[in-house]
Amino acid sequence: MTASTLPASRSTNPFAGLMRGTTGPVIVVVLALLAIWYVAAVVLNTPFQRDTYARANQSDVPFSQLVGDTLAQERPVLPAPHQVIAEMWDTTVKKAVTSKRSLVYHTWITLSTTLLGFLIGTLLGVLIAIGIVHSRVLDKSLMPWVISSQTIPILAIAPMIIVVLNAVGISGLLPKAMISTYLSFFPVTVGMVKGLRSPEIIHLDLMHTYSASKLQAFLKLRLPYAVPYLFTSMKIGIAASLVGAIVGELPTGAVAGLGARLLAGSYYGQTVQIWSALIMAALLAGSLVGLIGIAEKITLKRMGMAQ
Repeated sequence: MTASTLPASRSTNPFAGLMRGTTGPVIVVVLALLAIWYVAAVVLNTPFQRDTYARANQSDVPFSQLVGDTLAQERPVLPAPHQVIAEMWDTTVKKAVTSKRSLVYHTWITLSTTLLGFLIGTLLGVLIAIGIVHSRVLDKSLMPWVISSQTIPILAIAPMIIVVLNAVGISGLLPKAMISTYLSFFPVTVGMVKGLRSPEIIHLDLMHTYSASKLQAFLKLRLPYAVPYLFTSMKIGIAASLVGAIVGELPTGAVAGLGARLLAGSYYGQTVQIWSALIMAALLAGSLVGLIGIAEKITLKRMGMAQ
């Protein structure tokens, strides 16, 4: 009787059901990270707080008060999660989206650069991949340069791109988008090359048997095989494009964008502002990757490739 009722009791346990899915483990990891964050904030902010007590001739301070004060500093070494959340709430909900103090406004500036650079990088990566797959000369000559281009640190090449484009009269959004393009085209190129070469030899031979042209073989065989690889590489590319957009805002002395928020926070010691911009960038990256994932599921389902 106990054995027969055991599966039912397990199925009715909400905690067990939650942990069998993906929501429960994610919640546990988030709570663990928050706990570690709070402990690290107390540890890193304690030296400054003890100096403050010493200057005020306060020697016997209870530990509970010490913890509370370290988590409420105006310019902490490491802000607590609730301080970052409060800053994000204040700069998103309580500020007009057109205000230069709004985090939404700065996020939109960075997002526009990210999307433009990602679009150019994706198109460039696809075109390069097609050329490499269909031309042995490009495969031997261009592919090594594509790989070696990513060995140059982006922080070193970003000012060069900005200066060169400004010298020829190109300024504003495009120079920063070029940095995003530089980072995003590489994963798309590598992924598309892998995808376009993924059809089996027997399938390619079958296309030749039916006298299919190279264009027909590309559209009917190579391209459908490459679509899953394309979406996977686009997920990496969009995240890299966001990094490029933020890095591109640093050497330009930009006054708008998440990179500008990071610079302003570092100049004036506003660590809470720095962390709020970092968290917003992470949320933006996750949202963009999620949107590409949704587009991938819809596309593969319409192609009959999704389960």
